[in-house]
This record gives sequence, C-alpha cells and structure tokens, in this order.
Amino acid sequence: MLDRRSTAYSGRVAHISLKGVVEAAEFTTGVVQQIGVPVADLLAAPAGARERQLCYGEAFTVLDQQDGYAYGFADKDGYCGWVHDAQLVDYRPPTHWVASPATHSYTQPRVQAPETHLLPMGTRVQVAGQSGMFSETELGFIPNVHLLPLGTVLNDPVSVAESLLGTPYLWGGNTRSGIDCSGLVQVALLSCGIACPGDSDQQQALGRALLSHEQPGRGDLIFWRGHVGLVVDSDRLIHANGHTMSVAFEWLAPCISRIAQQNGGEVTHQRRLVA
Repeated sequence: MLDRRSTAYSGRVAHISLKGVVEAAEFTTGVVQQIGVPVADLLAAPAGARERQLCYGEAFTVLDQQDGYAYGFADKDGYCGWVHDAQLVDYRPPTHWVASPATHSYTQPRVQAPETHLLPMGTRVQVAGQSGMFSETELGFIPNVHLLPLGTVLNDPVSVAESLLGTPYLWGGNTRSGIDCSGLVQVALLSCGIACPGDSDQQQALGRALLSHEQPGRGDLIFWRGHVGLVVDSDRLIHANGHTMSVAFEWLAPCISRIAQQNGGEVTHQRRLVA
C-alpha cells in the first residue's frame, strides 16, 4: 500500500513520476511555489488535521487545487499534503536561511525598530544587501547573526536541539513556537545538512542500527512506537515529549522505564547517523 505522505497523488492529480503506479485523471510536473507566511500547516486533507509545518521561503510543488487549498509536496523532504492557497506565493530563490531558534524581521535596520514577523529556524529569505548589523530582505531587516548563506550548515544536531529547550510541545509542530518529537529531530538534522523525513516512523530508516555491543552515544536516535529522541550522552536524551509538554532533557534509563510503564512500549530502534 502506498504511503500518502510520500506519494504525490491528490486522488485526482498525480506527479508525473507516478505514471503506471497510480490511476489519476491527470499527471503533472507541478508548479514550484513557496510558503509566503512565517509558518504554514501542512494538512492531511483540505481543512484537515495538521501533519507537519513549513516555514517561510520553503519550496512547495503544487500539483492540484481544491476549495481554497493547494495539494503538493515540500521539496525539502517530499512530504505530501495540503496548504491554504493564500499561504503560497511565487517562488523566489533564497540566498540565506535562519540558523537561530527564531528571529524577528524589522522595519528598519536597528534593534529599536518595530518588528514585522517572528521567523523560525529554517526560514529562507533573499538578502538584497547589508546595513550594519542587519540584512535587508523581502520581509524587512533581519539580524546578520541569525542568518547563514544557503548551503552553509551547522555541525551538531544535538546542539541545535538543545537550542530549542523549553519549546512547548505541539503535535505536528516544526518551530520554536511549538514542536513535536519528529519535528525536533528533523529541524536538528536538516540544519546540519543531514537529509531527514518528517515523521518518526520514517526516521527509523536513517543511518544504521546500533550493534549489540554498542552503547548509545551523542547524536544517536532512539525510537519507541510513535516517538523519537536524540541521545545527548550515555546517560541523557533530549526530546519533545508529552510528559513535560516541552523540549526537555531526560535521563535515558528512567525515560525508558517511564515510557514502558505508561504503555508506550519498549525501545524499538536505535540508530547511528555516522559510521
């Protein structure tokens, strides 16, 4: 059975790569647009439940439209779903991305100026010029210290996750305003240039399985049924969880015991992202 999250087929229109795989009224290569609001929910159906979130400037290939919603897939990971038509704009190639947990854009290049937007990590913008400590973008002026050129990445997913400590838990969330377990892992890995799908069951295929003699180490992923965390060191992990309703550190052994006692089951996978 095809996974609708990764199968670019609205039920009416499908991506051209699916010819011979699905029966569709129309096949298309789609039109690349981009998210035009700070954060957009990616929905399971028009007016449906949130499955993931996309940030301003992220590319989204539109295949179909219905009742004020656009169907397509996020170019960063191929995740398929629906977004509001009004949240999409014409694609403009970005030059930089927000590499801090969050930032503001301002009306003028000074810290006292009114802010225009709150922008999460992963936001992509086109920098037109510099003005002192600020970069001029289509959204306003953004502090230089919060931006990196596109293609420049961070070097430690655990440090990225730690920068989001205290973020409130939000099912399907991908930002500093609210994030879930797989969203935290994806933000951390993508920020370090490591390809990563959106949901925890998909993330179980990353890297390689830990061998029987290997102990969990920094940067490893540990999975339960429907849950994932990042190992900080031999004793701790960091995860967005419903226990604290936040991104938090937790001692590894007590966490494994707690989840089992709360009917979350045993650890199902342990994965290492590097050899």
